[in-house]
Amino acid sequence: MFDNLTEKLESVFKKLRGYGKITESNIFDSMREVRRALLDADVNYKVVKQFVEDVQKRAMGQEVIESLNPGQLIIKIIHDELIKLLGESRQDIKFSTLPPTVIMVAGLQGSGKTTFCAKLANHLKSKGRYPMLTAADIYRPAAVDQLVMLGKQIDVLVHFEHGKNAVELAVDSVEHARKAARDVVIIDTAGRLHIDEEMMREVESIKSRVNPNEILFVVDAMTGQDAVNTAKAFHDRLNYDGVVLTKLDGDTRGGAAFSIRAVVTKPIKFVGVGEKLDALEPFHPDRMASRILGMGDMVTLVEKAQQQFDEQKVEKLEEKLRKSQFTLEDFLEQLQQVKKMGPLSQVLSMIPGLNKLPVNTDVNDKSLVRVEAIIQSMTQKERINPNIINGNRRKRIAIGSGTSVQEVNKVLKQFFEMQKMMKAFSKGKIPKHLRGLKLPTG
Repeated sequence: MFDNLTEKLESVFKKLRGYGKITESNIFDSMREVRRALLDADVNYKVVKQFVEDVQKRAMGQEVIESLNPGQLIIKIIHDELIKLLGESRQDIKFSTLPPTVIMVAGLQGSGKTTFCAKLANHLKSKGRYPMLTAADIYRPAAVDQLVMLGKQIDVLVHFEHGKNAVELAVDSVEHARKAARDVVIIDTAGRLHIDEEMMREVESIKSRVNPNEILFVVDAMTGQDAVNTAKAFHDRLNYDGVVLTKLDGDTRGGAAFSIRAVVTKPIKFVGVGEKLDALEPFHPDRMASRILGMGDMVTLVEKAQQQFDEQKVEKLEEKLRKSQFTLEDFLEQLQQVKKMGPLSQVLSMIPGLNKLPVNTDVNDKSLVRVEAIIQSMTQKERINPNIINGNRRKRIAIGSGTSVQEVNKVLKQFFEMQKMMKAFSKGKIPKHLRGLKLPTG
C-alpha cells in the first residue's frame, strides 16, 4: 500500500532533516521532488499542483525560517496538508434513527463491489448490527450466487426474488428487512464494464424509490486516473455520500485515494486491504497520512490486535512471562493470533520504522507458515520443554514439517535466545548480547 510513494517521500525527508537552515531554494528543490513522487503515484496533476502550493506557502512562513529544526517542521506541514487532502477526519456511515438503515452500493463491474457488500455486512455485524444483503445485480452471471455464497460464509441473510427487476427487488428488500428484524439493508446494485445510460437510470430509480440513508461508490484503486473520471460521472448522477477504495493492498500506486477525495469532495469511508471478508478497514485520513509518510499506524494495529487476542489468554501469557515460563506452545498460539491480523507485510507497515526494513529481510507470511509447521511437528512434551530435542528428534521434526534440520535448528536457536531476552525483561534489564534480537522467522 503506497510503498513506492512512501519510499520516495522518505528520500525527500532525509534531505530535509539534514538541512541546518531552510531557504527558499532548498524548499523549492524538496517540493519539486514531492511533486514528482505524487505524479508518479498517479495523483491528478491539478491536485498535486494545489498541494505543493499549499505546502510551499506554509513552509515559507516566518515560523519555519526561524525554527531550530526547520526540516522537521516542513515534514509536519506536509503531514498536515496530506491529512487535509485525504479528508481531515474519519466519516462514518449515517445510521437511521428508524430502522432499517438502507445503504446503496454502486460502482463499475470488476471494482469489487459485491465482495465489499459482504465485507461491510461482516464489519457491521462485528459492531453489533443485524445486516441483510440485497442481490439487486440481476444482470451479471452468477452475481446473485456469489452474494448468496458470501452471505452464508458470514451468516448474513441475503434477499433475492426471481422474476423481479432490480428496482422492485430493492424496494421489497426494505420491507423484508423490517419483517426479519434486520436493522441494516445493503443493496448490491448492478455494474457494467463501462458507464452507460441504462445503468445510470437504474441506480437513479433505485435511489428515488428506496431513499437510501447512505450511498457508497466503490472504485478499484488500481485503475488510477480512470477511477477519478468514473467517480465524477457517478457523483454527478447520484450525489453519493462516500467512496470505498478496493484492492489497496494490490500493485497500486494509490493516487486515486488523493485524487477522488479532491475532485468529488466526498469522504473515503472504507478501504479494502485483502481478499478475506474481514479485510476491510474504516478510513482514517490521519492514520493513512502517517502510513504514507513512513510513520506507521499503531492505533489501527492495536485495534486489530484487540479484535483477535483473547484478553484472558493475554493475562495468562503475561503471568508466564513474569515467571519465565514461555514455551513453544505459547509461541505457536501467539503466532496463530498474529496471522489472523492480516498479511505480515501489512502488520509491519503499521509499526513505525519497520517499513524501512531491507528488501531481503525474511519476514514474509511463508516464513511464518514454516515456523508454524516446525512447531506443530513437535510433540506436546517437546513444545513445553524444547531442551529435550536431540539430533534424532530434529530429523523427525524436519521430515514432519517438510523443512530441513537447519531450519529446525534456526527456529530453536532463536526461540532459546528469545526466552533469555524475555527472562531479562521480567527482571527489568536487557543484556547487551541480547539487544536487537529478532523473533523466529524461519
